[in-house]
Amino acid sequence: MFTGIMQPTHLLILLAVALIFLGPKRLPDAGRALGQGLREFKDSIGHEPPPAPPEVAETAEEETPPGY
Repeated sequence: MFTGIMQPTHLLILLAVALIFLGPKRLPDAGRALGQGLREFKDSIGHEPPPAPPEVAETAEEETPPGY
């Protein structure tokens, strides 16, 4: 049923090794940092620039001299 690296026993061994190296107090922080990094990576791959905040867009229009 489960083939490859995602077998339940492999995941349990990986979790045990992470718990030994990081300890129970730092493991949630490491998971949170990993999730945030993956989320930022997915956002950057999307090739869609983040929208500018409304305040920045208004000040950019005001600073542009007329005729440009």
